[in-house]
Amino acid sequence: MIDRATRHAEEVVRGNVGSGVLHRLACERHLRDLERQGTPEFPYIWKPEKSEDILRFAETLTIAEGMEPRPVRLYDNQWFDLGVPMGWVKLNGNRRFRRSYESMARQNGKSFKNGIRGPYIALCSGYQYGKLFTAATKRRQAKIAWGEMQKFILTDPELSELFRIQEYKNLITCLVTNCTIEALSKEGGLDEGFRSPFISLDEIHQMKDNKVYKALYNGTKALAETLVTMITTRGADLNTFCYEIDNYAQNILSGAETAEDFFIDIYCIDKGDDPFDENIWYKANPVLLHPENPRLEEEMATFRTDAAAARAMSGELADFMVKSLNIWYRNTDNEFVNREKWLECACGLTLEDIRGAAVYIGLDLSSGGDLTSWVVEAEIEPGKFFIDSHSYMPRGRFQEHIETDTAPYDVWEKQELITVTGGELDFKNDYGFIIRDLREMVNRYDLKIKAIGYDPHNADGILGELERFGCPLICVTQSARALNDTTCEIQYLVKSGKYLYNPKNELLSHSFLNAVIVENSFEEIKIDKQSGKRNSRIDPVDAAIDAHFCSMKGQPEKYDINAEMERYLKMIKK
Repeated sequence: MIDRATRHAEEVVRGNVGSGVLHRLACERHLRDLERQGTPEFPYIWKPEKSEDILRFAETLTIAEGMEPRPVRLYDNQWFDLGVPMGWVKLNGNRRFRRSYESMARQNGKSFKNGIRGPYIALCSGYQYGKLFTAATKRRQAKIAWGEMQKFILTDPELSELFRIQEYKNLITCLVTNCTIEALSKEGGLDEGFRSPFISLDEIHQMKDNKVYKALYNGTKALAETLVTMITTRGADLNTFCYEIDNYAQNILSGAETAEDFFIDIYCIDKGDDPFDENIWYKANPVLLHPENPRLEEEMATFRTDAAAARAMSGELADFMVKSLNIWYRNTDNEFVNREKWLECACGLTLEDIRGAAVYIGLDLSSGGDLTSWVVEAEIEPGKFFIDSHSYMPRGRFQEHIETDTAPYDVWEKQELITVTGGELDFKNDYGFIIRDLREMVNRYDLKIKAIGYDPHNADGILGELERFGCPLICVTQSARALNDTTCEIQYLVKSGKYLYNPKNELLSHSFLNAVIVENSFEEIKIDKQSGKRNSRIDPVDAAIDAHFCSMKGQPEKYDINAEMERYLKMIKK
């Protein structure tokens, strides 16, 4: 008999259960993993009995809130969200997922699910003397999931004998395992060093940065098992840690990046949906508007009232879009490339496939200690290009970025996408080493360099080394006026599927999908980091633009930028 989590995934993918695109991608990911489980490329095993165990535990609980107590009844989407993170294990039996990100509209049971996970892990995971936490920026927010756990325990006579609650300490103790569950907050002195088998981070859209997440997550690295759950409704502020992690999560679901330890599920309306079409509201509200909800008609009536107010009053619109439909309300049309179009450019080519080719190289030099990248571009047929990249970072900076950034630098190092140089006390890139490594790559694949484009910033010390390549060196001014044509050209190439890359280069994808467009007063454009995102790494895409700048400059007869822009604008209109 098929387990309930997998049954839900299959029903969604078959189209028998309505779903937004991102939730469907989460279901497809689970089913795809089932097909490749236990292979050398995917050393994880699905244990349906472990998935069912937490569901059975949940269904023994009682909901105290309301006119009278009632037993917990899980909907099919909750089977999936509760069951999947518990059911996947490594070959040694430890759980696969160490992190989860779940986003949906308000009042759809986010804290309810963590209220189940906390007592379950404290009582049933086998971990002794563990310190479990519910955490948030504000103590009041941190106590929401903690309060859900408290209500489940107080309402159940059997659980009441197994747990002790000290509300004045914000502390729950499991008397069987000696595990504790504590509500923490940034304002209450949250600090690093906790080795926790379970952490609930609530409403992370309120967190301006990732300090709370990092303080707690970094303390779990020595544990064989942990689950750091991030639960939230999206927000209106794009300059937040939540917006950054949400983009990362979407990249994982779409296949642009890989993080096998990260469970993700996002319920929201889709791009292009009419927010006032009541037939799509269920996508963001998997519990409130579930067809089996006995209060469905009442909930729909409330939604209709809220939608009418949002349509009539601009001041209500943002609240409705964010809290009821779970979308980022601010305009996100400044993306450099569309995620779906970028993924369509993925191919199986490698540098070996362009051995002996004529190429252009773009070089982006960091300010001393951050990412330095080169990109190779080859025209594999008229008007169609293949690019590949590599990046470098000094060991000292590398360790810092692992501690502060969301990006998985340690994974990229193992994938040989980043070369980490020097020792732990080295904080500046060795440009001499980078140039020698670039020369070795060129020689290994017998590439014929037609030109090297470089950002003049920080380049003075290496121009002598670059001259030894014996090719033209082109200084690429990093202004919108200088880069407008190249930026537009790459956008067109991606949209038309003529700008190819290997999908194993996840750092390259991360860079392209984190870049946004900024424009000057003449409406000329260039790329930049997402606003306020100091830790966004777009160095490879900067290098790619430098390489294509050289390509366009070296072959002016092939390109009529006005004609290409006209074609591009026609495609956008379509």
